[in-house]
Amino acid sequence: MTTTETQDSSTGSDESRGNRRVIQGVVTSAAMDKTIVVTVIRRIRDKHFHKFVNRKVKYRAHDENNDCNNGDVVELIASRPYSKTKRWRVVRTIEKARAEL
Repeated sequence: MTTTETQDSSTGSDESRGNRRVIQGVVTSAAMDKTIVVTVIRRIRDKHFHKFVNRKVKYRAHDENNDCNNGDVVELIASRPYSKTKRWRVVRTIEKARAEL
């Protein structure tokens, strides 16, 4: 093994774990400790009427430092099961929520 291979495997980066699913969504609830609820909106085409329809899915994600607030746009990555319903982890915050005037 070369030194670069050793360093890459020791860092434990997400690239070494294979392809994981990454999604973006808006935080709809941050009331729980270390857990947020993220709503992901997908636009799909209706089979019969051929119109685009919005489909919403809610995911519970692990937020270790409680950094996220309602309205933030975050990026989630699939991870190990943290609890009965948590299967996602917050990778980064893309955009912070705007403060209301």
